[in-house]
Amino acid sequence: MVLPFTGHLPWVILLIVVLVIFGPKRLPELGGAVGKALREFRQATSEFKEQVSESVSPQAGGQAPAAVAGAETAEKPKPQPETPA
Repeated sequence: MVLPFTGHLPWVILLIVVLVIFGPKRLPELGGAVGKALREFRQATSEFKEQVSESVSPQAGGQAPAAVAGAETAEKPKPQPETPA
């Protein structure tokens, strides 16, 4: 399967369309806004990764928390064998 939009031509067309729509005076504002949005997105992504890694990694002492491990803290009583009468 051949991709129809490979190469530099689609980028040139996109740049011309953006220039016509927004004008040369608004392009720096638009670029700054896009840069700020990307920076905030990357920061939020890294914070999310840190939170996930902290919640998955074991806590100090080598034991994982019960809520994360899915184990209950209290032991269940074992059933007693029935004695014949």
